[in-house]
Amino acid sequence: MARRGQELREHILDTAKLAFLEDGFERTSMDAIAARAETSKRSLYAHFPTKDALFLAVVERIRVLFGARMRTPAEYSAQPSEAVVQYCGRFVQLLRWSSVARMLRLGVAEADRLPDLAAGLYDVLFGITVRDLASHLVTALGLAPDKAEVVANELIGLVIHPTLPRLLFGVEPLVDEMPEEARLATDVDLDRIRRLLHIVMPPPTAA
Repeated sequence: MARRGQELREHILDTAKLAFLEDGFERTSMDAIAARAETSKRSLYAHFPTKDALFLAVVERIRVLFGARMRTPAEYSAQPSEAVVQYCGRFVQLLRWSSVARMLRLGVAEADRLPDLAAGLYDVLFGITVRDLASHLVTALGLAPDKAEVVANELIGLVIHPTLPRLLFGVEPLVDEMPEEARLATDVDLDRIRRLLHIVMPPPTAA
């Protein structure tokens, strides 16, 4: 039975994501996506009038999927500092997932020609992560909002190095299957993140 409505839209998005990751934005045509999705060009354009609109929808789909796998810091541990550590560890773990790492490479490759799309992808993977972390630092650890933003940015920057550049340049192998959160302590050096958190956190204010 032919796919219709929302089912067809979801199928097109899944197909387009794979096509963009494999061939890049510019080299991926709407004709090719329609063929891979086994649907007509008329049906494709009925859901997504332009390739830019389709790519933006793919980015939004990634945002939802990535957010569901990241969750919020407070969901990782009842201990506020340990929640930060595990949240950052999960971020590093997911960066190694091929679907995420290849989308990052795509964003970098297309940044000059498609700055708005690249910026949107950056916000999906990094901006939201930093904002959620900063919010946790305010509510659970009592930092002022401006200080929390600084700490969140510094910590994420330290945590993803050197993993991120190694992934972008293909020095570190990607993980084909979505990393299981149950393997977090095995996949990521959480003690290193604890040390980094101790470095970037401001000392407690004297009473």
